[in-house]
Amino acid sequence: MARKHHKPEEIVAKLRQVEVLLAQGKTAAEAVRTIGVTEQTYYRWRSEYGGLKLDQVKRLRQLEQENGRLRKAVADLTLEKLVLKEAAFGKLVSAARRRSCVEHVTGKLGVSERFACRVLGQHRSVQRKVPRVADDEAALTENIISLARRYGRYGYRRITALLRAEGWSCNHKRVERIWRAEGLKVPSRQAKRGRLWLADGSCVRLRPERPNHVWAYDFVEDRTRDGRRFRMLNVVDEYTRECLAIRVGRKLKSADVIDVLSELFILRGTPGHVRSDNGPEFAATAVKSWITGVGAKTAFIEPGSPWENGYVESFNGKLRDELLNAEVFNTLTEAKVLIEHWRRHYNTIRPHASLRYRPPAPEVLLPSNPPPPAAALSNSSGQAVAMLH
Repeated sequence: MARKHHKPEEIVAKLRQVEVLLAQGKTAAEAVRTIGVTEQTYYRWRSEYGGLKLDQVKRLRQLEQENGRLRKAVADLTLEKLVLKEAAFGKLVSAARRRSCVEHVTGKLGVSERFACRVLGQHRSVQRKVPRVADDEAALTENIISLARRYGRYGYRRITALLRAEGWSCNHKRVERIWRAEGLKVPSRQAKRGRLWLADGSCVRLRPERPNHVWAYDFVEDRTRDGRRFRMLNVVDEYTRECLAIRVGRKLKSADVIDVLSELFILRGTPGHVRSDNGPEFAATAVKSWITGVGAKTAFIEPGSPWENGYVESFNGKLRDELLNAEVFNTLTEAKVLIEHWRRHYNTIRPHASLRYRPPAPEVLLPSNPPPPAAALSNSSGQAVAMLH
């Protein structure tokens, strides 16, 4: 005989029936036999539903159903989050990319295709339809790339007009799809800036006229392998393009700036002007008073105008592109050695485009009886400049 499954309402009704029979004076065993269950079942029912009324049981059943729906919703949201995390970062803007993401998610997480399509916003007909490639797709792609190289400022709409003039039967949507798939785009054009003059007509750009006329210096930052930051103070002669010094340290303050400048002033002489931005290390009162005290002049650029310090900014870019982005510095000592080696290579070997592909300070042969160190460096600098100019 199959075991009957009782609903909560039926269980509460039987328990109330037993209570009535007990009130009439019958024993518990007789009352339990009347409702047709065993005593173990009766006591289990009484522990679960004892004291409840029918309306309370209905409310409890509704709460259980609502709890089940909430659990299912939370599980679906968690699974949707896993699907979106597994699919890709960013927006899935194309149907082809969503198609590949649906295939990846179904294979990785084991979810159904219907669920993955709903989460990723892909229609199932689009997912199941096999994309067809036209026979002339390769030739059209090659022609689009060729026109994009020839006309760098043309977008896909003008390219479409050129293709139609050549006899291609294609609309701009197809050209746009190929354009995006090949990663083609029109370079953003920067607005031209008037860098030499202010609104009042005064000249703000101090142009170098001779060696040691204008020096420029700036800071560059990088990190060693352990993640600790270090700074570099770069000093450049704007006329000869020579890097005069690169001071490397974990922390460089105004005292370090004065120390570097004092060494260079002793070895190479005092320049006419020293150009820098308005950083706290350069605009400090101690640095400005020290520079003016030795006979040089400070030339601060306008705030927010790094192009006015273009010589040292260009040097910073070359330093980062050719050395900092290509080397991993294990220690600060290793960074000092490699950076100094690169500085010497930059000054003596590396061709400079603005110097007709000659180095800023090529090595020269010294006479058999060299002068004192300071004079030797001064003469070497003069001979290098004479070779350049």
